[in-house]
Amino acid sequence: MTKIEQHPILETQDLSIGYASKKQIQTIASSITIKLKKGELIGLVGRNGIGKSTLLKTLTQVQEPLSGHIRLHNVALQNYSALSLAKEMSLVLTETLASKNLSVFELVALGRQPYTNWMGTLHDNDIAMTNRAIALVGITHLKHNRCFELSDGQLQNVMIARALAQDTSIIILDEPTSHLDLYHKALIFKLLKKLAKETGKTILFSSHDIDLAIQLCDTMIVMTADAVVTDTPHKLIEKGIFNTLFPEDIITFDTEKKSFKIKA
Repeated sequence: MTKIEQHPILETQDLSIGYASKKQIQTIASSITIKLKKGELIGLVGRNGIGKSTLLKTLTQVQEPLSGHIRLHNVALQNYSALSLAKEMSLVLTETLASKNLSVFELVALGRQPYTNWMGTLHDNDIAMTNRAIALVGITHLKHNRCFELSDGQLQNVMIARALAQDTSIIILDEPTSHLDLYHKALIFKLLKKLAKETGKTILFSSHDIDLAIQLCDTMIVMTADAVVTDTPHKLIEKGIFNTLFPEDIITFDTEKKSFKIKA
C-alpha cells in the first residue's frame, strides 16, 4: 500500500526575515525552508542575537517577511484574518501578566477568547475545554489559586494550559524555560513532549537550552551565521551542525555525549 504523505502543518519556502525601512533593508536570515509536522516537538536554537525571535515573529504574523512564503495548513499565512489565525495558532510569550490577581482557571479560560462572544461569556464547551487543558498540564490542584501565588515554573505551566485551551493545531512558545532552574527546565520540556504526543498538536519553541532540546525534540531548527538548518537531532549531530554554533576556542560539542563542553 502506498503511504500518503501528510501535508505539513506549517511550512516556509525561501523565506527571508529581517527589518525593512524606507532607507534600508536589514536581512537577518534568508533561504529558510522548513516543514513542521503534526504531533512533533520542534526546538528552535541558536546563539544570542542570531534571529530566533525575529523568525518566530515572522511565523506568527507579528512581523512581515522580507520575501518568500509561509503556509499554514497549505494556505498562505497572509490570507488568515486575526480571528481565524487565533483558532489555528496559539502563542506563549515571555510576557509580564497584566493582572496576577486572576485565578488559574480565569487565566487559562482567556484561551477561549477566539470562540466566545464580545463579552467573553464562557459556555459549557468553553468551561470543559478550560478544565481539560488544566488537567492535561497537571495543575488541577492549582485551579483556584491566584497567579501571584505561583512560582515561575507553575505560572509557565498555566500559560501552556492557556494555549491548550485555545485548541489550535500549533502552539509556539518563545523561551518557555527562561528564568527557570535546570530541574524545572527539564519538567517543562518533558511536559511539552508529552503534550505533543498525547494531543497531536505541533509544538514549536525557541530556547538556549540546546542540550535538553537535543534529548527531547523530534526535530530541531538550528540558526547559524551561515544558514538555517532543520532535521532530527541525530542527523544534525552527524552533519556536525552543533559544532558551528559557538567559537571552538571556548565551547565544543561532544558528539558521543551529545552535549556541549567548555574547553579548559
